[in-house]
Amino acid sequence: MAGSKRPSGEGRAPLARHGALKSRHPFVTLFAMLGVVLGVFGVSAASVAAYSVWDATQTVTANAVVLDDEKPLPPSLGAIEGGVNILMVGTDSCEGENAQLSSACRAGDTDGERNDVTMLVHISDEPRRVTVVSIPRDMLVPIPSCPKADGSGNHSAMSSQQINASYQYGGLACTVLTVESIIEDEIDFAAAIRWAGVINMSDAIGGVDVCVADDISDPHTGLSLTAGTHTLEGEQALQFLRIRHGIGDGSDLGRISNQQQFMSSMVRKLQSDSVLANPGTLLNLATTAINQVQQKQLVLSSGLTNPTLMVQIAMAVKDVPYEDIVFVQYPTRYVGGATSSRVMPVKDAATVLFDALKANQPLTLTGDASQGYGVEVTGEAVKPETAPTPAATEPAAEAPPTAETPVTAETPVAEARVELPSDIAGQTAKDITCTQRQR
Repeated sequence: MAGSKRPSGEGRAPLARHGALKSRHPFVTLFAMLGVVLGVFGVSAASVAAYSVWDATQTVTANAVVLDDEKPLPPSLGAIEGGVNILMVGTDSCEGENAQLSSACRAGDTDGERNDVTMLVHISDEPRRVTVVSIPRDMLVPIPSCPKADGSGNHSAMSSQQINASYQYGGLACTVLTVESIIEDEIDFAAAIRWAGVINMSDAIGGVDVCVADDISDPHTGLSLTAGTHTLEGEQALQFLRIRHGIGDGSDLGRISNQQQFMSSMVRKLQSDSVLANPGTLLNLATTAINQVQQKQLVLSSGLTNPTLMVQIAMAVKDVPYEDIVFVQYPTRYVGGATSSRVMPVKDAATVLFDALKANQPLTLTGDASQGYGVEVTGEAVKPETAPTPAATEPAAEAPPTAETPVTAETPVAEARVELPSDIAGQTAKDITCTQRQR
C-alpha cells in the first residue's frame, strides 16, 4: 500500500513470542470453512436426508461454543432477515494429525494455538451482498478481557497485541470479542477450523482451480507448481493456502491475497451446477463437516449447529452476483522498522468500509488486488445464466422502452456505489486472479 514498504522475508529476528511464529506456522485460510458452510447450507436446502444426518449428530451441538447474546432464530425458512456477521478462524494447532502437517510441530514447537487466519464474513440485508474482510494475523490490536476456558475468571485485557494471540488467550469466544471491538459491531456466529479440517473439506468439495503465473517451489510448505491453472485439493490445497515465502513479497499480506484467489474460485464453484446441483457432493460436504466436529478439527458457535439457520443463510447468499461478493484486506501499514512484520490498522480507511457495510451500500474497489503483490487480475468470470422457463422463451408483445418513457415508481434506480479508499486491497468473485512468484 502507499507509504509502506514490505520488509525482507528471510533472516529477520523474532520480535516477540507471537511474532516469531510467522516462520513456525505460516497458516491456512479459513475460507474452506465458507465452503463447508455453503455446502452444508445447500444440502440442507436440497435434501431432507441432510437434516437427519445433521440433527442426529449430537456431537455437533455438544461441542459448540456459546457466544454472548446470540440471537434467537427466526421462525421461518425464508432468507434470514437483517445483516449477519460470521467470524471464521483458522488455527495453528499441533494436536493429533495436525502435527504431521508442519515441520515446526514435528520438531516439538507445540506451544499454544493461535488464530493465524481471521476472516469476517458480512452478509447484508436485502439486496443481498457478501463481503469477506481478512484481518492480518500480525495486526496490533487491543485484546479485551476474555473468559478463561475453565470458567475460573477472565484473562486481563491487553492494550496492544497481535490479533493472532487472541485465540490462545481465550479461544474462539475471545477472538470474537476482539474482532467486535475492532469493527464496532456484533458477531452473530463463529467457527474455527484446523489444518486437517481444511484438507478434508477441500477433498469433499472436489478441488478448487487456481492460477500461478510462474513456476513455484517453496521449501517451507513443500508446494511445487508449474505455471498455469491447477485443480488443488487435500494437502496440496493446504500448502497453497499456507504459502507466503514463495509468492509476492513473501509477506502475510501477499498470502492473504493468494488465499482470496482460492476463495473467489471456490465461491464460483460452489455457486455452479457442479456443486449445488449435485446432491451427492452436497451430502458429502455435510457429513464431512459433521465428522470434522467429531474429530475436533472444526468448532462452531451454537447458532451454526442449527440446520434451519443454515438453510436461511443459504437462501440469503445463493444468488448474490459475483461483483457483489467482495474480498478485502483490513487496511494496514507496517510498523517497527525494516525487519518487522507487524502492522497497524489504518482506521480512517476501515471506517469507510464498515460504514458502507452497515448502510448496506454496494462497494467498488479502487486499490490493488494485493498489498503484498501476491496476485494480479487477469480476467473476469461470467456467472452462468439460469436456464429460462418456457414462459420466458415467449416474450410478450410489448413495445421496448424509449427515451420518452417516463420513470415511474416501479422503475429500478441504480444504487450509488461506495468507492473504497485505495488503501484497501482486494478482489471480487468476478475477478480472475493469478498468483505471482516471489520477487
